[in-house]
Amino acid sequence: MTAEEYLCTLNEQQKEAVIHQGSPLLILAGAGSGKTRVITTKIAYLISVLNFRPESILAVTFTKKAAEEMKERAISLEPKSAYSQVRTFHSFGAWFLRCYAGESDIGIQSNFTVYDDDDMATLIAKAVPLLTRKDAARYAHKIALAKDYGLLPESGELKKIDSDPFFSEVYGKYQSRLRKTGNVDFGDLILLPYLILKENERVRQSIHHRFKVILVDEYQDSNVAQFNLLQELSGVNEGSGTYMCAVGDDDQSIYKFRGAEVQNILHFQDEFPGTQIIRLESNYRSTSEILQCAENVVQNNSGRLGKHLKAERGSGKKPALVFLPTQDDETEFCLSIIAQAHEKGVPYSDWAILYRTNAQSLGFEHEFLTQEIPYEIVGSLKFYEREEVKDAVAWLAFIINQKDEISFRRIVNKPVRGIGNVTQDRVIDAAAGRSSILDGTESIPLSKKAKEGIGAFSDLVHKFASLLPDSPVTSEASLLAGQAISGTGEMDAGRKKLSAFVRDVIRESGLEEFHKEQDKNDGSQKTENLEELVNSAVLYPYTRQGLLDFLDHISLDRTLDLEAEQNKTGDKVTLITLHNTKGLEFPRVIITGMEAGIFPRDGKSSEELEEERRLFYVGITRAKDELYFTSCGMRRLFGKTSCMPPSIFLSELGSGSVRVLGQKPESFRTEKSAIEEKYCIGASVYHDDYGSGQIIRSSRSAEGEYVVTVSFESCGIKKFLPKYQGNSITVISDI
Repeated sequence: MTAEEYLCTLNEQQKEAVIHQGSPLLILAGAGSGKTRVITTKIAYLISVLNFRPESILAVTFTKKAAEEMKERAISLEPKSAYSQVRTFHSFGAWFLRCYAGESDIGIQSNFTVYDDDDMATLIAKAVPLLTRKDAARYAHKIALAKDYGLLPESGELKKIDSDPFFSEVYGKYQSRLRKTGNVDFGDLILLPYLILKENERVRQSIHHRFKVILVDEYQDSNVAQFNLLQELSGVNEGSGTYMCAVGDDDQSIYKFRGAEVQNILHFQDEFPGTQIIRLESNYRSTSEILQCAENVVQNNSGRLGKHLKAERGSGKKPALVFLPTQDDETEFCLSIIAQAHEKGVPYSDWAILYRTNAQSLGFEHEFLTQEIPYEIVGSLKFYEREEVKDAVAWLAFIINQKDEISFRRIVNKPVRGIGNVTQDRVIDAAAGRSSILDGTESIPLSKKAKEGIGAFSDLVHKFASLLPDSPVTSEASLLAGQAISGTGEMDAGRKKLSAFVRDVIRESGLEEFHKEQDKNDGSQKTENLEELVNSAVLYPYTRQGLLDFLDHISLDRTLDLEAEQNKTGDKVTLITLHNTKGLEFPRVIITGMEAGIFPRDGKSSEELEEERRLFYVGITRAKDELYFTSCGMRRLFGKTSCMPPSIFLSELGSGSVRVLGQKPESFRTEKSAIEEKYCIGASVYHDDYGSGQIIRSSRSAEGEYVVTVSFESCGIKKFLPKYQGNSITVISDI
């Protein structure tokens, strides 16, 4: 192809990015701006027009799917691209170590295997025998995070990862044991190539001679170790002449919990001198009304390089902000709007329901099954298929039916009680013909640990079973009449909700602590799913019959789900978390749960709040044609119904950018007073006692007063009433 043929389908900004050469280049690629087209065209252009050897081009990204798509599209433009290195970061690291590990003194050869998280925990337990398996898993997670930050056991900065005084020692013993095995973990695939390049001049020169072009996709998702590796690969500090080009979007950096460091892209031009920045601002996905909402929100972030997206598709329907009384009304609204559109010929697959946490999927799953609307959950298991939920339901089922072998085997040794498979078999065999698996356990020859474990388990089961009254629910009228006669106002079992029972089972059984530890280790949301299970039980009475009805409800959902799977079609509504939407797009999007405490979460620092806002921006820019936001006045949380103020992000959408449906809460005001304008979210402030800080949240008190929450650098979170405390807290711009 000629240069003109390569460039004929590109807009001016894209062309400029493709033909650029010489100095380092940062391509700020806005959502829906065609970044993959640019990077693949650039590979082909470098080979065919600028005569670069294909083998001299290295392109790295973060997922296997993205790498495969990038390579396929580059080959379709220029077949010689097949000889370029187009890989994930970790795949490149493995390739590098296979080639060069033997030439270094790091202690591994080219025949190494890669240990996963479970392998790491096992090796840590072997290296430090005093640790429990749970502690070993926790240290494995921290070690992986340390390697993401490029930190070795002897680093004085390890305390940034964990202040545990034994962390360095455990890390050191694990690393020594790992080197003796001759294998590596995933963190090593980035850290070791960096160290080899840094310390071995011959290898470094060989790499600089091999790769003359380095292209990095989704640069905003890179961590510190990956940044360090890229610096060594490019030879930026040695003048190697390697061309460095990074493509990313600072407004879509949403993976801090995985180690991603947004500062990498914000300071790219500082680390790579002479950098030219090209902004891809033509959006080919969304309408102008949707993009206006996105820009109104993200411009409240201070940590961004800035760009203005232009909708190439023109205008469309104005997004709708829908205020609803409860989460049940929210579910009904979503189903109704989807069903009505389907009757008019809109496919179910046009729709995506987005939420902040996996636990929020339960209400939608239940109603979709009941109404026979096909759906799929992207990026996670369906609610009742999740490990922690199945554990809790197994406990509830066994309390009701103590002959349930499947439930017994699932829960008796979780968390570990010293009751292995052999002991379980003995207990079940001894209970043959009895009313409970737990009957007769005292006559079984067991080890001391197993006997203590089965005894403690049995005591818990009997305790829980005894808590459930067999009596029917007392009617509200009868209860009030009885209280009027007796003069008391005490709540009896007839008014208690089953949610309290479910919460107690989850806590006292050890499941809550067990899964909370897993959350700490891998950033999962297991405890939130358990909380949502508790919330769903609030509709049932605290009685044995209430528990039976609750379990029947769960069984019905599972049965309906199985039937739906057997009759599934490709036309399905998508249920998905905001994080999992990255890289996807849908004609019609509903972003749910837009309440303070849900999205954004409470207690966020200013930096964390900016990432939450970027996450909202990502969600908005997934929509092509229609966009809806839903916010509930009340929501069931932790087994009780709570009043929910609207998310602060809703006020940032702009009053003229959305259609407001439903009853607007008094706390939601689009016209700001002078004091609100001055003490706005994101404003830097100074306090005589607390020092410098930033306003991270605003709200209204019960009396209607404007309240700001400030995150101070030295002392954490504080709240103020600017109307009365304006003399003690000063906005920096006024100093």
